[in-house]
Formats: sequence, C-alpha cells, structure tokens
Amino acid sequence: MPWLERVLPLLGTVVVLAPMALTAILGLAALLRIPLGEAKTTRILEVGTICGLAAAILVLVGMLVGGSRHVTIEVGNWVLIPLHYHFSVKFVFDRLSVPFAILSFVLTGTIGTFASRYLHREPGFNRFFVLYTIFLLGMVLTSLAGTIETLFAGWELVGLSSALLVAFYQERPSPPRNGLWVWSVYRVSDAALLLAAVVLHHLTGEGDLDRLLGAGNWPYQHAAIAPNLALSVGLLLLLAAAGKSALVPFCGWLPRAMEGPTPSSAIFYGALSVHLGAYLLLRVSPLIDCSSWLAGAIVVVGLSTAVLAYLASLVQTDIKSALSFSSLTQVGIIVAEVGVGFRYLALAHIVGHACLRTLQFLRAPTLLHDYHKIENAIGERLPSGQTPLWSRLISPTLRTSLYRMALDHGHLDACLKEWVVRPVVRVLHACDATERRWTDLLSGEESRESDHVKLHYGMIDEQS
Repeated sequence: MPWLERVLPLLGTVVVLAPMALTAILGLAALLRIPLGEAKTTRILEVGTICGLAAAILVLVGMLVGGSRHVTIEVGNWVLIPLHYHFSVKFVFDRLSVPFAILSFVLTGTIGTFASRYLHREPGFNRFFVLYTIFLLGMVLTSLAGTIETLFAGWELVGLSSALLVAFYQERPSPPRNGLWVWSVYRVSDAALLLAAVVLHHLTGEGDLDRLLGAGNWPYQHAAIAPNLALSVGLLLLLAAAGKSALVPFCGWLPRAMEGPTPSSAIFYGALSVHLGAYLLLRVSPLIDCSSWLAGAIVVVGLSTAVLAYLASLVQTDIKSALSFSSLTQVGIIVAEVGVGFRYLALAHIVGHACLRTLQFLRAPTLLHDYHKIENAIGERLPSGQTPLWSRLISPTLRTSLYRMALDHGHLDACLKEWVVRPVVRVLHACDATERRWTDLLSGEESRESDHVKLHYGMIDEQS
C-alpha cells in the first residue's frame, strides 16, 4: 500500500515529537518562571502522552495491516567526515521497539495521572513533571534508536532524570547523597556504552546498528562479525546494561533509589528504567549469537542477579525496597532468557512484569494502612507467610550466613568501595599531590594540604 508507506513515517515522527514537545513546554515554562498550575501541567502531560501513544499504536496497526516488518525514519547526517566519522540520527520501528515504546507511553501516562494527585500541593510539583517528561523522552529515544549515538542520547536522559528524581527531596540529607551514588554508577554504565560506540565506529565506520547487527528484521538478523570482536563489544554492552539495571555487581544502588517519590520509584525501578539493560541486550541479540562465551556471561550475570535479589528481598523491612529487589529478581531472569536465546519470551516477560510492578508500587503507600484496618477488624494479626522449603532443608549455619549476606546485599558495595573506588581515589589524590608540589616548586611557595583531606583519603591516621 503506497499510501501506508507515506503515512507510517508521519505517525512515527509524531511518536518522537510528542515527548520532545512535552519537555520543551514544561522545561521552558520552568526556566522562564511561568506558573502553569497543577491542573494545566497535568492536562499538557495527558495530551502529549495520548498523542504519542495513539501514534505508536497506529504505527503498530499499520505495520500489521500492511505487512511491513519495520519502518525507518532518517533525520539526516549531522556529522560526516569521509573515512573517519559518520553520525546520523535514525529511528527504527520494528517488532521490538514499537511494543517497548507503547509500554513506555502507557505506563508513564498511568503513573503521571497518579502522580498528579499523589504530589498535590507538593512544592516541587512542576519540577517533578519536568524531570518526568525528560525521562519519557529518553525512553522513547532509547526504544526507537537506529544508531548507537541516538541510543546513547536517550540513555543519558534516562539516567539524568532518574538520578535527579532520586534526589527530589532536597531538604533531607539522604536523597541527594543517594542520588549522587546512583549517578556515579550510571557514569560507569555510560562510559561502557560510549566505549562500545567507539568500537562500533572502528569496526563499521558509522554508528548504525544495522551495520553491526546485520540486515534483516529483529530477531532474525545475522551479525557478520568475528567471535572475539563480538565478545569485546558484547562485554562492554553487558557492563552498560548491568549498571543501568542494577545487575551484579551493581545491585547496591537499587535500595538507595527508593528515596525518590513513589511515582518515580514505580516508573523507574519497577517498570521501565530497570528493564532498560535487558532491552539493550535484546536490541543487540544478534551479536550474542556470534559468541557462546558472551551468551554464557549474560546467563551467569542474570542468574546470579536473580538469586542475590531473591535473598535480599526476603530480609527487607521496607515495602518499596522489597518490591525493588523482587523486581530485580525478574530482571535477572529476563537477562538470562536473553542469553539463552528466548527473545520473544523475554520481551513478553518485560511487558507483563512492568505492568505488574507498576500496580504493586502504586498500591504500596496504602497497603500497610489496609493491613491495619483488617487486623483491627478481626482483632488479631494476620498470619505470616510460610517459610520457604529451601530454608527448611539447609542447615541453620548456612541459613544464617545467607541471611547476613542478604542483609549486606552480597557485600557488593563493600567490595566495589575497597577494590575499585579506593584505588581510583588514591591515584587521583596522588596526582593532585604531585600537581601541587610542582606548582609550589615553580611558584616558589610552600603549601601544606589540609589534614582533613589527607585523613579522608587515608594518608594520615587520626592520632596525628
């Protein structure tokens, strides 16, 4: 159908422009200090989300009716250096990206409506929704990206909005500190994705994912790449996915992210953001087929994350943290499914799990209140859950060891601090001290670093 081939790109453009318009309107209003009011902000968000969702659904219907396997929208070359660098903006609507984009619009619209009432008369109401629209824009760009540069742009927007919303309650000391921790982990993830983009440009001369993954339709593409190169690029992408989705060894930041408002916790760490790493692995799944070592590494990371998150969820006393670790358990299983090769199963698992966790996170604030009402009505406490079978079979000593490990989230944070963070900080401090000595020598002055800085980095002991 020739007319359908002309209409689908127009609808696809609306899908991309709708969150861009939302971000521009709410962002400019905030920068120019134009008071929109809660009702007007909510109405703008609803209109933009509905427009983007309707366009995405029409694209899916058009693809099914017309028999089109995918629709590509090319914005054009932004940078073109012959034989060196080629940067273009391209969006691809296929069997993977369209369902994920629809899921993003549906869940953000649902949680946005909930948040408009949950944050009623909150001083940061408009600030929340500005960051919220940035997150939606990042999710749409990441979902529909046809080049790794476009994907990286959306990836960065998702990380930025997530970290800022973790630190939403700025009047308390804990949220900004935890938001900085989340942002630090995201920096590691972003660096890995950026290195993967550099390797991709070195291999193909451009950032088009089609050149890396091969021609064809997802998931039946065949990447023409050597196994060792596939392993190198794949491990970088796995590291990027691990940082974004709190996989092993980056599980420690997930409970810290619960400092944000309940709506942001629901959309980020229950529904969409926590699945973004699995989506990245699904997008590059033809690359996994080229290396059995890469597939094995993905399965190991996924299963180890699922086991650790399951143990951690059993010892949580906060309902949001328990839900976040339960969500991470399913994400680990999804990642393992991707590694095994169950691509459609993983996609269906993402959609179903995201919808379930959204409901549970939004229900969490009133759950304890309802439990108290039921207990007051029956005059006694509700019965606790049964002890798991595996817990009754293992020895008390092993059960105690697992319990302590789960309380400390597998000691992963302590290991990262001791083996990664501390050596890097010491190297940076040594470089700073060397620079200071050369500066003092050249200037003819003598300066002494403050003792509290040295004490912070372990350069002197407390007694001195």
